[in-house]
Amino acid sequence: MRNLATVCTSVKESKYEKILFSNVLVTRKRNIVWGRNWRTIDFHIVFTYFFIHLLALFAPFTFDWNVLVFVFLKWAMNGIGLTLSYHRNLAHHSLKLPKWLEYMFAYFGVLAFQWDPISWVSIHRLHHKYVDSEKDAHSPTFGFWYSHVGWLFDSAYIIEKFQETNNVDDLKNQVFYRFIQRTYVLHVFAQVCLIYAYGGFPYVVWVVGVMTTWSYHVTFLVNSACHVWGTQKWDTGDLSKNNWWVALLTFGEGWHNNHHAFEYSARHGLELWQIDLCWYIIRFLEALGLATNVKLPTEAHKLKKSFSSHNKFK
Repeated sequence: MRNLATVCTSVKESKYEKILFSNVLVTRKRNIVWGRNWRTIDFHIVFTYFFIHLLALFAPFTFDWNVLVFVFLKWAMNGIGLTLSYHRNLAHHSLKLPKWLEYMFAYFGVLAFQWDPISWVSIHRLHHKYVDSEKDAHSPTFGFWYSHVGWLFDSAYIIEKFQETNNVDDLKNQVFYRFIQRTYVLHVFAQVCLIYAYGGFPYVVWVVGVMTTWSYHVTFLVNSACHVWGTQKWDTGDLSKNNWWVALLTFGEGWHNNHHAFEYSARHGLELWQIDLCWYIIRFLEALGLATNVKLPTEAHKLKKSFSSHNKFK
């Protein structure tokens, strides 16, 4: 089995642009702005992202020491909501939580301004199914910035590639997730109103503007940087990389080659030195009896995914 990174480098480099400081070639370059179909929802998303980034620019002029407690709480809620809930629990069923806790953590993810659980999980599962292929929503083979953020504004292309709608039946069968999907905008809008009512414009700037902008880009780095820069310990047949600095920023999500090798694993930092904050939270919940059926890769599966094992049978 040839690794996709090797395949990419075997293509004539003169024909394709190479992403800086990497061996990843942009073989399917797609323009973020021109030569594509803009739909109404794309303009809505662009406006939302522009507004949140604009808010963040007011940070130096609105700082208040009292807001730091809420900044920390928002950081923790975004991390738990996106990494533990949306990703490891809902997308991959890496662990099981009591329904009240599952829904609470999922609601943290809703408040992170990164779509409702059904939409997020659907796209993520399709990413794993078609990773770094023509049908991957955010592969860097379309261009680094397209994989980082451009794909979010290209709904027509996503619809064109993904006709499947049955990959999240486990969530669609639950009233809670269907309700959140139908009313998603109301929840994020209500959050902004409550924050403004409590602390005024400075709190909106820091809790919504700064922390959402931070959450956006560290999450997006998993899609972009972790398929471009880093190391590959496992033969996954794709561009996924273990990237230590992204892991530090994302509650452990940067150990991305580990994750693509063992998608079901609740632990992404498989080595003791691989810091994985989300895994530590899961272990704490497990000790309390709140997290059950916590999945980890077996030694046999690790051997099967190792490069040495594949080289041995070539």
